[in-house]
Amino acid sequence: MPTKHIESAPTKRTPKLVFTLQTACNALGIPNRRKLRAWAAAALRRHAHVTVRIVGAREGRMLNKQFRNRDYATNVLTFVYDQGKPLSGDIALCAPIVAREARSQAKPLEAHYAHLLVHGLLHLQGHDHEEQDEAEAMEAREIAILKKLGFPNPYQSTTA
Repeated sequence: MPTKHIESAPTKRTPKLVFTLQTACNALGIPNRRKLRAWAAAALRRHAHVTVRIVGAREGRMLNKQFRNRDYATNVLTFVYDQGKPLSGDIALCAPIVAREARSQAKPLEAHYAHLLVHGLLHLQGHDHEEQDEAEAMEAREIAILKKLGFPNPYQSTTA
């Protein structure tokens, strides 16, 4: 019996992601590499080499002071090294800040990590939120990506 060769319609090629995870603190609730990589891949529209580093408050503060001249730890920092092909950069997530924000916003820790990683990946790809229209576009993109990943709208209050 002859076999049929079935050609599928051309599909949009999935961006290739070279992903590295560095964990520099022992915080509870840090998502595993597989989850972080999946969330990062969902936010990509182009090939990329990305290192995600989970840091403590001291390193988070030092990075923010050194690179943004702000003397406090922040939840996520994005460092773009190359806008070429592939895109290249690092994302630092400050575990204690992520955990504190999740608690104060009554959000699951995993959902907050997913949101901040997607947020950082969008910055890596050139998105910004300095102007109102940029912020609205970036938030809409975050909401859509997170919805596909099974997470709720991070900008919707969970407390009434």
